[in-house]
Amino acid sequence: MRYIKPIILSLSMLLSITSTLWATSHADTATTNTTPTSVAGQAVQRFKLADDVSLEEAVESMKLRANQHNFKLVAELPLSEQVKAMGQPSRYMHILAFCDALIASKMVDHNPLFAAFLPCRIAVIQDAAGQGWIVTMNIDQVLGGVNLPPSLQPLAKQVRDTMYSIIEAGIQGDL
Repeated sequence: MRYIKPIILSLSMLLSITSTLWATSHADTATTNTTPTSVAGQAVQRFKLADDVSLEEAVESMKLRANQHNFKLVAELPLSEQVKAMGQPSRYMHILAFCDALIASKMVDHNPLFAAFLPCRIAVIQDAAGQGWIVTMNIDQVLGGVNLPPSLQPLAKQVRDTMYSIIEAGIQGDL
């Protein structure tokens, strides 16, 4: 029961995300790149793609890096393509979902509310100026709001580090 309140708080922050997602442009490392603009801004991170990296290269780079870390690509949603197929114009919008099933299972066994955060999602989007961005939840913010037992803390850190590695590959276009 003691874990429910922090998880519900984190979940409510994620659900309150609106157009205030835009926090800051890419810095030297993925973990130092967030400036909160609101409660939603604290729950979300946005990273600018390097100038020489295309949106498609970012997506492919993240898939390759996830594979190197044995994180499965469990869902891929090319939303802009769907919007275009429906006859509407759309800037690039591609959502990837990654998961380590064994870690996910342990987290959900510990507390079923963790299922709300599964799988880990990363969006690659294009803003109105044509700039590419990677947008994802602030994993540190989510994990900071829960008390995990010592047996799960290394797994949570592994997921966080892997997600940041995947994001960094996308930012830099590390194919």
